[in-house]
Amino acid sequence: MSGHSKWATTKHKKAVVDARRGKMFAKLIKNIEVAARTGGGDPDGNPTLYDAIQKAKKSSVPNDNIDRAVKRGSGADAGGADYQAITYEGYAPNGVALLIECLTDNRNRAATEVRTAMNRNGGQMADPGSVSYLFTRKGVVIVPKGDLAEDDLLLAVLEAGAEEVNDLGESFEVISEPGDLVAVRTALQEAGIDYDSADPTFVPSMQVPLDVEGAKKVFRLIEALEDSDDVQNVYSNFDVSDETLALLEA
Repeated sequence: MSGHSKWATTKHKKAVVDARRGKMFAKLIKNIEVAARTGGGDPDGNPTLYDAIQKAKKSSVPNDNIDRAVKRGSGADAGGADYQAITYEGYAPNGVALLIECLTDNRNRAATEVRTAMNRNGGQMADPGSVSYLFTRKGVVIVPKGDLAEDDLLLAVLEAGAEEVNDLGESFEVISEPGDLVAVRTALQEAGIDYDSADPTFVPSMQVPLDVEGAKKVFRLIEALEDSDDVQNVYSNFDVSDETLALLEA
C-alpha cells in the first residue's frame, strides 16, 4: 500500500479549512468543465462528470459554482476555456518517480511552472516514457471507515469488479480496473456506503521507502507542483511508514 495514498487522505481531511482551498476549488471546477465538454452536461449519462461533481460537493464547492462550470463546459453558457491535458514525467529527490498531470489553456506556462517547481525543489524532468512504465492506471475509491467493517465493504464491491481493499488507517482504499470504477462506486451507493472520492489514478508497481528527511523533500516538491493552477494531479511511488508520517505530522 502506498504511503502517498495515506498522505493524500490526510491532506483531504484538512483541505476544507486549508488556506489553499481556493486553488483546490479552481482545480475541481476545471475538472467539471472538461468532463462536461468531453461527455456532455448530463451527469446521469456522463459518469466522469458525475464523479467530478460529487468530488467537488464533498469538498464544499458551492452548487452555483458547480452549475456554472457544467454550463460553460457543455456550451450552454459562454466563457469556457479550451483546456489541454498534458502529462510530464520526472524524478523527486531519492529517485522517487513522478507523473504530473496538467489541464491548461497555455502549454508554455504549464511547462515553465512545472520545470521551475522541479528545479527549485531538487527534482529532475525526465523524457516521456522513462517514468510512466512504473505506473498502472487503476480506479481508486476512498471510503471513510466510521463503523464500517472491512468484510461488509468487501461484500459490497467484489462482484462489481474490485480487485483489492486496503486499510489506510481512518479509511479504506478500493482498487479496481478503470473500467470498473463506476460499477464499484454504484455498488457502494446501492449498499448505502458513503465514499470520499472515486477517481481513475496511477498506482505504482514498485515503491521507494523514505525516512523523515527524504519525505520532507519529496512532499515539499509535490506541494510546489500542486501550487500551480495548471497541475491537476501528481502521482508518485514513494512509500512512507505510519511511524514516519506520525513524526512529520508532529
